[in-house]
Amino acid sequence: MATVHVNDSEFDTEVRKADTPVIVDFWAEWCGPCKQIGPSLEELSDEYAGKVKIVKVNVDENPEQAAALGVRGIPALFMFKDGEVVSNRMGAAPKAALKSWIDETI
Repeated sequence: MATVHVNDSEFDTEVRKADTPVIVDFWAEWCGPCKQIGPSLEELSDEYAGKVKIVKVNVDENPEQAAALGVRGIPALFMFKDGEVVSNRMGAAPKAALKSWIDETI
């Protein structure tokens, strides 16, 4: 299952009302570190299919949710469970570190 691109108007439906935990990747096209973790997030999306949903929100096109969550730098990853933020991390990280964070949080 590939990552899903979500805009501000879809955020509540796709993230807050999801049946499974959701990781939200706040990113932008011009962000080098965002591009670095993109392939890892795609792989993790496949590995955790049915257990964790990974969505991407472009902060340039959809600033509302990023602002509401206080995102000041990207990439910013937020884990939602039952509609609430349960964990977050900032900056790029290797796939193993992302996987470890997911396993600790879900």
